[in-house]
Amino acid sequence: MVTKRTAEVNGITMHFVEQGEGPLVLLLHGWPETSHSWRHQIGPLAEAGYRVVAPDQRGYGRTECPAGVEQYTLLHLVGDVVGLIEELGERQAIVVGHDWGAPVAWHTALLRPDLVRGVAGISVPPAPRAPAPPLSLLRQHFGEGFYQIYFQRPGVAEAEFGADPRTTFRRLLGASSAGAPVVRDGEGFLDRFTEVDRLPDWLDDEDIDVAVESFTRSGFTGGLNWYRNIDRNWELLAPWRGKPITPPAFYLCGDEDITRAFTDTGNIAKAATDVRGVVDIPGAGHWVQMERPDEVNDALLGFFKQL
Repeated sequence: MVTKRTAEVNGITMHFVEQGEGPLVLLLHGWPETSHSWRHQIGPLAEAGYRVVAPDQRGYGRTECPAGVEQYTLLHLVGDVVGLIEELGERQAIVVGHDWGAPVAWHTALLRPDLVRGVAGISVPPAPRAPAPPLSLLRQHFGEGFYQIYFQRPGVAEAEFGADPRTTFRRLLGASSAGAPVVRDGEGFLDRFTEVDRLPDWLDDEDIDVAVESFTRSGFTGGLNWYRNIDRNWELLAPWRGKPITPPAFYLCGDEDITRAFTDTGNIAKAATDVRGVVDIPGAGHWVQMERPDEVNDALLGFFKQL
């Protein structure tokens, strides 16, 4: 049975769900998600012999949302993972992340390899340190309308997403967007996603209800603050430039994932010294762990068995 708990972790109250016994597996969600996005992984991974824990990360769901923008750096987020492993009474974990959860997983493996038995990134590959502050490079390549630039303006994206959360999640989760999401003048981020009359088969109204309830509770600012630390992360992580990820690593992505328009899936071979697998799932999009759970679970378990 899945249990729900809270713990004091790295100075915040963190909510997480847990099931199973065995080696610890941490499932780290991305934006705009919560632990609910792992609903199809928790049971099967636990039944395969693992202690599976999926937290609402800092700023999301039932986990605390600190007020300061500067409290959402990757150092804070990795610190949350380190604190959670300790709070759970474990010495190591297999760390799996999707979307923004993937950089948290990659950096946990980079900064604390002693705590990471294995690391898996879904959707977002590891990236080498950019030669200049990333936002300036994104502006040059995509312009001011690129969504990560759009998210920098305090209150703007919050107002757009909070105006009608149900429509927000029907579009973000259930609709599609072609190419890198670039906000055009006079429009908002959601205008880049085609409205759907019917949700895809892998998503239902109850899932939308969970998302609406979660973000009505937490608001959107906490998750958006992760984006507002992109350049600060670049500054803080300078001492680790050129250092490889040494724990066993695995990468999975849908071949129709929107992030492929602005990430380099080949980076894992450059960033990690012990790559145990790279899996593309044909026909799958960004929400691959929800869209194609059986294939994702099989791939993850295949990686876990190598550890």
